[in-house]
Amino acid sequence: ELPAPGRAVKAGEGFATVESVKAAEEVFCPVSGDITAVNADLPAHPERANLDPYVQGWMVRVRLKDPSELARLMDAAAYRKFLESQG
Repeated sequence: ELPAPGRAVKAGEGFATVESVKAAEEVFCPVSGDITAVNADLPAHPERANLDPYVQGWMVRVRLKDPSELARLMDAAAYRKFLESQG
């Protein structure tokens, strides 16, 4: 379940739901801003979120309200390292 374009979101706020065979999980927005685009193809091809998240599996595009929020986020390498440390 993806939100509609134009919706305002806040950092840490749930904005979408991802369902699997076993569970449904809320997706939290990492930054504050306005949703400008939604990947309309993703519901028909949810596997793309795992297989190609940067090109075909993106969920939404957000116009930042406060670009300084980006400084608090991990880049891909830091996130990979974090995930490896979790288990």
